[in-house]
Amino acid sequence: MIAFRYASLAMAATLVLHAGPACSQSAGAGQAAAKQTLSEARKGNITTIVRSGEREPPMPVPPKGIFQLVRFDAPVGKLGAYLTPDPGDGKRHPAIIWLTGGDSNSVGEMWSPQPRDRDQSAAAYRKAGIVTMFPSLRGGNDNPGRREGFYGEVDDVIAAAGYLAKLPYVDPSRIYLGGHSTGGTLAMLVAETTNRFRATFAFGPVGTPLSYGNWATYHAPDNRKEAVLRSPMFWLHSVTRPLFVIEGVASGNASDLDAMQRANRNENIRFIPVERKTHFSVLAPANELIASRILAQQVVPAAPLLTADDARQIGER
Repeated sequence: MIAFRYASLAMAATLVLHAGPACSQSAGAGQAAAKQTLSEARKGNITTIVRSGEREPPMPVPPKGIFQLVRFDAPVGKLGAYLTPDPGDGKRHPAIIWLTGGDSNSVGEMWSPQPRDRDQSAAAYRKAGIVTMFPSLRGGNDNPGRREGFYGEVDDVIAAAGYLAKLPYVDPSRIYLGGHSTGGTLAMLVAETTNRFRATFAFGPVGTPLSYGNWATYHAPDNRKEAVLRSPMFWLHSVTRPLFVIEGVASGNASDLDAMQRANRNENIRFIPVERKTHFSVLAPANELIASRILAQQVVPAAPLLTADDARQIGER
């Protein structure tokens, strides 16, 4: 679970929109994005993968009573995931799918305590009694399929939500999505593709994964259409459910947040820059606050999840 930062959003956007003549796609890919939703643009498209990522070890066995290792059906086959067990109280609970940073296709140990200023475990949700799922995606760990770099993985996350919705201890109307860094970028793309989630929380995403460099690119890097379909910055207009984009201002991807906020015209998206917090230290206080607000909505459905004023509270926690 490592965060990466490379080119600025402006530079990455230039790479996407002004790919060289070797690109076989229409020169108007970026403009076309504004006329379609991401779901429409993806329909019928077949991505072309030109390289494979390294295989990671299988997911380690979690401790009993904290997580169970499950397999869920996805378009490429059975994928692994950590899932908090049924509390056995006969109730349906809110749930969240969390997408890890760094190699977001693979998942490692998610149960050991971590330093508060670098807590990437999203443990606040589990500790609050919110059903928590960490899915491993195509090509990650010992899963079938190939890594596609922010494309087919969108379908895997949607499939994980379908699995969650069928569990007897999960309220299918209260399934949330969250992710950090690369996981935050993927979470944005999912929110731009489907209305399946009650709300999405994207921490420290980038406007286009070309910002990460070659390690996260599995399609031909000069293929403009492939790049646009993987870039959240082009599909902000597609979001139909609440999306919160959060980042620490002290260090990280705050410039991407700022650029997307200036370009955004969609009232379903709220950008929350947090002073005095970094790409990592923003996680624990923000996740604790979000978890409490998710529980509050069980009592008062109209209770806000996050407001602009919450940035100050998160920064001081």
